[in-house]
Amino acid sequence: MGVAPVPPVAPGPRGRLHHVELWVADLGRAEAGLGWLFGQLGYVRADAWPGGSSWQGAGEYLVLEAGPDVADAPHERTRPGLNHLAFHAGTEDDVEALAREALAHGFTLLFADRHPHAGGPDHYAAYLEDADGFEVELVADTGR
Repeated sequence: MGVAPVPPVAPGPRGRLHHVELWVADLGRAEAGLGWLFGQLGYVRADAWPGGSSWQGAGEYLVLEAGPDVADAPHERTRPGLNHLAFHAGTEDDVEALAREALAHGFTLLFADRHPHAGGPDHYAAYLEDADGFEVELVADTGR
């Protein structure tokens, strides 16, 4: 008789994501796009200071920051480093509505020819890119 597999255990406070800080070239443009999207996804603007702002989630928080330490070069998601952020975004209808609305906030739909299954036939998502090249994936909860 074999040993029953042990189900994975969700991490406790140790090992969970604490925050993500994105350095941006233009804070106003980033807040108009990414900041707007963070709010639509349920994050609450928690703080703002010259050169930065933060949005609080259920535990983690997100930061947009521009300042003198940010290199004067465009963001390129295909270079080593952060490729994209992925968020649970509700139902398939929620993903579609949010993706449509995002277009008016400076986002473009990536992989439009394969939308909404650019991640594969069992993955329903919208892949968006903001005006500065940051990619965000809005994932539908399809129950799979």
